[in-house]
Amino acid sequence: MKAFLVRLLLAALLLPSAARAAAPDIYCARDPFTGAAGLNFADSLPLPGAPEVADHRIYYIAPWEVETSVVPAPPAPGSPADLQDLAELKRWQAERTPAQCTAAWLQKDAGYEAFYGAVSPFARPTPEEVAKVFKRVRVDVGSVVYLLKEKYERPRPFLRDLNIIPCLEKEEGHAYPSGHSAAAWVFAHMLSDLVPAAAGTYNAYAAQAALNRVIGGVHHPTDIEAGRRLAGAIYAALKRDKDFRSDMDLLRRSLRR
Repeated sequence: MKAFLVRLLLAALLLPSAARAAAPDIYCARDPFTGAAGLNFADSLPLPGAPEVADHRIYYIAPWEVETSVVPAPPAPGSPADLQDLAELKRWQAERTPAQCTAAWLQKDAGYEAFYGAVSPFARPTPEEVAKVFKRVRVDVGSVVYLLKEKYERPRPFLRDLNIIPCLEKEEGHAYPSGHSAAAWVFAHMLSDLVPAAAGTYNAYAAQAALNRVIGGVHHPTDIEAGRRLAGAIYAALKRDKDFRSDMDLLRRSLRR
């Protein structure tokens, strides 16, 4: 049953856009980071039938290996917490600068380089084998985020309140939890384990990457907090996987000396 669910998830994400358009009610998967029609996300996925899929995983983990109960349901529409979310978005909209919007835009792909290129502990440019590990982790993060977004179906804030005007592209897809926040925090956990002395720096970069999504007007504050919580659960699941631990050893050997 689990192998079937993985194949179904991959099929939805990998199916050509024309086929999705022909059956929109069945094939509605989107990139959990950008809201695009799955193209960028699918490019990184293994093909159905690959060993990872047969073993019930995407790369290192399967989505159900993650303790997603750490992520509560989003605030109910119109609740005090929900109204606070919208008020915080409007505050940032009034105070943000063009430089802050540019910084948020530069991180739109939710990749390792965009988040941590300025403080990366690896050689420059990032070695191919190092980049590959982070790309695989990003896909695993995305698989969990995608399922939770489909579960909660929280609309983007600018769709709920026309007074919220993003300075980023109006992304499609659901808002909760934030995939950018989850990916940034998982990367921070990895880097902090590799270079404990710099953990404060990596955590600060993760927090800023997540906040950039609020500043840009495409996520509620509770979306990014849910992403942070989810990242901890995802990283715990990753650390239980022997292939991931092996790749962490590879990253450790690749640190700049």
